[in-house]
Amino acid sequence: MTEIHKRYRLTSTEDPTDEMLHALMEDVAQAARESSAKAEAEKKRRLQAVAKEIEEWKSKAGL
Repeated sequence: MTEIHKRYRLTSTEDPTDEMLHALMEDVAQAARESSAKAEAEKKRRLQAVAKEIEEWKSKAGL
């Protein structure tokens, strides 16, 4: 949480300045990028695990 979040809450009765709004939007964008990267890494990990399981199953089945 950045300093902007500590000074401004969306429930505040005052409107954010353009600078505050820009900083809040940048924080949200950064969080979204990090979340997407984590999701992509987890998807890749799971697909590799499934591929490994399939290869093991094929090997055991003699295919």
